Amino acid sequence: MRWSNLVRAAVLGLGLTALAGCGINSIPAQDEQVKAAWGEVQNQYQRRADLIPNLVSTVQGYANQERDVLVAVTEARASATQVQVDASTITDPEQFARFQAAQNELSGVLGRLLAITENYPQLQSNQNFLALQSQLEGTENRISIARRDYNEAVRVYNTSLRTFPTAIWASTIHSWARPAQSFSATPGAERVPEVKFDRPADAPKQ
Repeated sequence: MRWSNLVRAAVLGLGLTALAGCGINSIPAQDEQVKAAWGEVQNQYQRRADLIPNLVSTVQGYANQERDVLVAVTEARASATQVQVDASTITDPEQFARFQAAQNELSGVLGRLLAITENYPQLQSNQNFLALQSQLEGTENRISIARRDYNEAVRVYNTSLRTFPTAIWASTIHSWARPAQSFSATPGAERVPEVKFDRPADAPKQ
């Protein structure tokens, strides 16, 4: 009995090793990597959202006449933070699209706001504004990196769902697995646009 038990244990051990070698654990591991990368994307977008109220307040003190843009930034921030996301967002095309659209809209109006500030020398020399601008630019860079890393994790994971031998486990043992959504390339949405323009020349008098 003891010998047969040893044989069975050895066969079981070899079987588990063979399964591991065939990638049975790849899909759960890659799923966790995608979720971790998604969490980092959310963290960086939240970091940006936290900076915006102080940024708007500082700009308003010097350029209150730019109310339309200031209101647009505030509203875009509210819309972006109201989009509810969690781990399920990764595999929900509609929910993921809403999240990306809201964040891209916020990126766009932030670009407009920073472009307008070029026309206010006193604001440009304000230390609080300069610090906030630097933090925002750094955060936008982190967002870009986080999105890139997330997309790469998604690429690896989705490839495993479609290729042999891991596709076998995706359709059997890991039938819960669903393709993850990735960020589409949106020029200028991943970073603060560097927009500069001069004041228009005065129109000739009639």
